[in-house]
Amino acid sequence: MMWVGPAIVVVKTIILLLGAAITYIAYKAYRQTNSPSIRLLGIGFTIITLGALLAGIANQVLSVSLEVGVLLNSVLVALGFATILYSLYLERG
Repeated sequence: MMWVGPAIVVVKTIILLLGAAITYIAYKAYRQTNSPSIRLLGIGFTIITLGALLAGIANQVLSVSLEVGVLLNSVLVALGFATILYSLYLERG
């Protein structure tokens, strides 16, 4: 399956672009409102985006196994979601 490597690069690039856009919008919203929950929301999406980017770099550039790349991505996605959940909790409280 020679197409899997290029497909991973394409999907990771799309994730990076979408994540960067969400992070930028959250940053602009934070600058306008100075809300700690919006700041944490942006940080959470940044962590998730970095997870996709670092896992892709580890696999494609550093020749780390796919399993280790998936683990790295999963840990950062979980951390990002925990940050987003906490940001929503702050907004509620």
